[in-house]
Amino acid sequence: MPYSFNADLPAPVRNHLPEHAQDIYRNAFNHAYAAHAGESRQEEIAHRIAWAAVKRSYVKQAGTWVPWDHVPRGMED
Repeated sequence: MPYSFNADLPAPVRNHLPEHAQDIYRNAFNHAYAAHAGESRQEEIAHRIAWAAVKRSYVKQAGTWVPWDHVPRGMED
């Protein structure tokens, strides 16, 4: 099911990602959900693609998701 608002996202997404990362997740999920319409694993695929989209712009550091451009060099892990 596509998400209209960030408030509609699953609790683990809402409770752990910053607002901008939630926007990325929601947009990627909705696009992937539509692109994989009719497939038996449509929702699973859309969630995986959405997380991958978030991970292109954000990284989890000390339990908090931060934008890649806020990570000091050498501290990516």
